[in-house]
Amino acid sequence: MVDSITEEILNASLAGVVKQMQEALFRTGFSTIIRESHDASCAILTAEGDVAAQYIVLPLHLGVFPVSIKAVLEGYPPHTISDGDAFLVNHPYIGGSPHAPDMCVIIPVFVENELSYFTASIAHKSDIGGSVPGSCSGKATDIFSEGMHFPPIRFVTQRNISPEVETIIRANSRSPDLVMGDIRGQLGCGWLGLERIRELVEKYGRQTIHQAIVQRIANVEQTIRREYVRWKDGCVSGDRLLDDDGVRVGEPIQIAVTVHKNNDHILFDFSESDDQAVGPANIRPSLVKAACGYVVVSSLGKDVTTNQGVLNSIEIKTRPGSILEPDLPAPMNTYNPTVHAVINASFDALGQLTEMVQRADGSDSRSLIFGFPKKVNEVRPSISYEIFAGGSGASSANQGSCGCHVNQTNGRITPIEILETEYPLRVTEFSVLKNTGGRGLFSGGDAFRRVYQSLADGILLSIRSSRHQIPPRGVVGGADGKPGRAILNPDSDPKVLSSREVNIPINFGESFALETPSGGGCGESSESIDGTKSVA
Repeated sequence: MVDSITEEILNASLAGVVKQMQEALFRTGFSTIIRESHDASCAILTAEGDVAAQYIVLPLHLGVFPVSIKAVLEGYPPHTISDGDAFLVNHPYIGGSPHAPDMCVIIPVFVENELSYFTASIAHKSDIGGSVPGSCSGKATDIFSEGMHFPPIRFVTQRNISPEVETIIRANSRSPDLVMGDIRGQLGCGWLGLERIRELVEKYGRQTIHQAIVQRIANVEQTIRREYVRWKDGCVSGDRLLDDDGVRVGEPIQIAVTVHKNNDHILFDFSESDDQAVGPANIRPSLVKAACGYVVVSSLGKDVTTNQGVLNSIEIKTRPGSILEPDLPAPMNTYNPTVHAVINASFDALGQLTEMVQRADGSDSRSLIFGFPKKVNEVRPSISYEIFAGGSGASSANQGSCGCHVNQTNGRITPIEILETEYPLRVTEFSVLKNTGGRGLFSGGDAFRRVYQSLADGILLSIRSSRHQIPPRGVVGGADGKPGRAILNPDSDPKVLSSREVNIPINFGESFALETPSGGGCGESSESIDGTKSVA
């Protein structure tokens, strides 16, 4: 046992190491996805693959790291791993990646010649092949059209990248310099974490650090379970609908959960959710568990350390062949809207057992991918990848906000200056769509509009959006939010596109507008003539 003060010091120290890794990764990012959007996470794990510390940027990655590490250990037993190795995995079925562009780089940390920890990072790659620029076709029907997949492989030995692996990656990417630059950034931040861990071991001792990690994981689990005891026992349900899967356009998909809570035990049962999707709306159970962990932590009303204890405190059940436990090779590149549905349905259910703040649905998430024709020897990047949300949902304590991400998507909007500097695009409008949030005692966050004009011929646009048909839901009498829209040439001969499109050609002078959904409202209200609100 270590005393509580030492445990707290080491917990803060490990969190600080992960934050330093994270900042190093962002600052060395070659692509705007990492450098500007911050679509990446870092972690420290035990030799068994339990999360010891994670600096939360994207909460979903809490479920990715342990699955990825354990996949490495299945293929490479500890006695075959050496100091100076690094492993790469991005296979959603064999590893834990949400989709193939999310590549996980895993570095073993040896202390006194024994494998003791891992440092790990996961970061979205600009292009890894597949049927569309950016590798994320919203109309894919199998994972093989979503780009190249790596089950766990050793791609670094004695800190030297395998030239054969690099050659394969470069040959299959439309933006090889960006991809390899970002992978090298992941290696760099992992090695930085390795050195910082060794410094901590030298100062405190390996056994002390190991015991502090074990204790903190157990304490987090016990803290959460003590909160469960304060909640009502019972069996409650929640559900949400997705617009469609991108292939069967106009056919909604249901995510349904039943939460069973008894004393200090909780089970999220998603067995009644719809069958696996034809299009890329599927997710794996590891993401479902991470999403439920996010819901639980958000419902506690207190801060807890983010580590393996969060995952250990919950149980999930999914059904093989369903959208939340699909069979290979079901596609999954547009996984985020499904995760939002899991989270919103779970909040709905859990709110019936706790005194948590009521919250309306937000705008979920969406991405725009522009693929640019690339000339021989041209330096300009050939892929622009942006992630957006829109308006956040109101709660029983606060209004919603505009222009922020919601739930597990925690990235940033790429600045206009970066887009216009690096790509043949001009942003002609970036404006708030005022008074679009769902009305209520607390109103949802407003939507926004972003209009792009092409400055070159032959640009291909792909969209992966959501909530263009089914609006964000208001709660306890609040109104629903406004659905989103995607419009080609909005100012002349406008054409409304579906929420998921691939390879839409945009030539010089043509425009594209994205209007995000807004957030739902919370609580009933009435407005007087002067616009002030009162409780209805």
